[in-house]
Amino acid sequence: MRTGGIDSSQIQAMIAQLKAHATRPQATPPVVKTEAPVAKVDFADALKNSLDAVSASQNKAEAMGKAFSSGDDSVSLSDVMISMQKASINFQATVQVRNKLVSAYHEIMNMQV
Repeated sequence: MRTGGIDSSQIQAMIAQLKAHATRPQATPPVVKTEAPVAKVDFADALKNSLDAVSASQNKAEAMGKAFSSGDDSVSLSDVMISMQKASINFQATVQVRNKLVSAYHEIMNMQV
């Protein structure tokens, strides 16, 4: 019997191969550790670095705004607006992280021990 270009004997042979493969014990491949161990990151250092990055983006936006308002031709209005929006988004994200940290602190403090 022919079904869509493959006859039933070929289908039966494929099914037999799949069943034979499924019943064979699976050999586990050797585990090769190629990654170097990840260095521990201090939470205080990570927080300080992110706050420094937010501060730097705000300072850059402020400096670009002052340069544009003083008439510097090398700074365009679109660059100033983009840097100000980036600084604003960075600050808003920082405020949200702070809010989550304060919320987690309050939850921990209210736990029954």
